[in-house]
Amino acid sequence: MESNDVEEEEFGFSRNYFLAKEVRSSGKKGARKLSQINIVDEQELREACSNIEPKHENEIINLVNSYKNSYSEWVYVLRYGFGLLMYGFGSKKALIEDFASTALTDYSVVVINGYLQTINLKQVAITLAELLWDQLKMQWKGASGTKQQPFNTRSMDDLITFLDGPHSENDDTFVCVIVNNIDGPGLRDSETQQYLARIAACSHIRMVASVDHVNALLLWDKKMVHTQFNWYWFHVPTYAPYKVEGMFFPLILAHNGSAQSVKTASIVLQSLTVNAQKVFKVLAEHQLANPDEEGKCLHLILKFAILFYNIIDKENYFHFSFRDAI
Repeated sequence: MESNDVEEEEFGFSRNYFLAKEVRSSGKKGARKLSQINIVDEQELREACSNIEPKHENEIINLVNSYKNSYSEWVYVLRYGFGLLMYGFGSKKALIEDFASTALTDYSVVVINGYLQTINLKQVAITLAELLWDQLKMQWKGASGTKQQPFNTRSMDDLITFLDGPHSENDDTFVCVIVNNIDGPGLRDSETQQYLARIAACSHIRMVASVDHVNALLLWDKKMVHTQFNWYWFHVPTYAPYKVEGMFFPLILAHNGSAQSVKTASIVLQSLTVNAQKVFKVLAEHQLANPDEEGKCLHLILKFAILFYNIIDKENYFHFSFRDAI
C-alpha cells in the first residue's frame, strides 16, 4: 500500500473511534435530575446514622489499645522538641486525648478542636501564655518575681515572643497543645496555619495534632513542616467513626431548606484551591452587580468549573497518600 493510503486509513480509524465514543457517551445521559431525589430531613438522617451498628468493635478496641504501648515513645519525641502529627483513617480524637490525660499529666495541656467552624486563636495564645507563666512562677518560688503585663492586652506577636522567650533552662518547661483536626475548617486558612506554625516553633510549646483531609499537606510549605512544626509522623489508623467531628457539618443528602443549600455550597467551595475560590468570588460579585446577566455569568462559571477540574484531573494534583508525601 502507498503511504497516502495508509495515512488515510489511520485517519479514518481514529475519526470513527472518537465518533463512536461520542455517540456512546451521549447515550448514557440519564433522564433523572437531582431535584427528583427524595431527600429526607436532616434530623431523621442523623438519627438513622446513629443507629447503624458498628462492626469489628473488638478488633478496633485492640488496635487502639496497641497504640498505648507507644505513649512513652511519643512523650520522648515531644521532650526532644518535635511535634507529633497523627494520620490514618478514622477519628483520632479519643486516642490523642487519652494520650494527653494519661501520659502528659506532668504538663499543662490546651486542646483546640479544629473541626469547629470558628476558633479564636488569639484567646488560645493568651491561655498558653498564662499557663506558661504559672509554670515559671512555680520554678521561681522564693525568688523575687517579675510583674507581668496582662496577657489579654498584648498583641499576637508579643504573645508568641513570650512563648519563645528564654525564661527557663529546664527543657521540660513547656505547654502542650493538642489540635484535633489541624486541617479542619476553623484552622484551614493560610493566616491561621502560619500562626499555628509560629506557636509550634516556640521553645516552650509542644504540639500534638491530627490530620484527616487528603489534601492536608497543601496547607504547609517546606519551612513550616520541617522547621516550625517539626513534625514527627505517626501512622495510627483507628477506623473509629467521626461522630463528634461530623456533628458540625451539614449532611449533603439531607433537606433543610435554603440554609442547607448555603452550607452545602460552602462545603463545595472550601474544597477548591485559594485561586479557584478567588475566581468564583469575582464571578459572584459580577453577578450581584449585573443581575440582568444571569445566564451569561452562569455560563462563565460552568466553563471555568469544567476547565478547572479538567486541569486537576490531568495533573492528578490532589491524589496522593500521606505515606507518599512523607
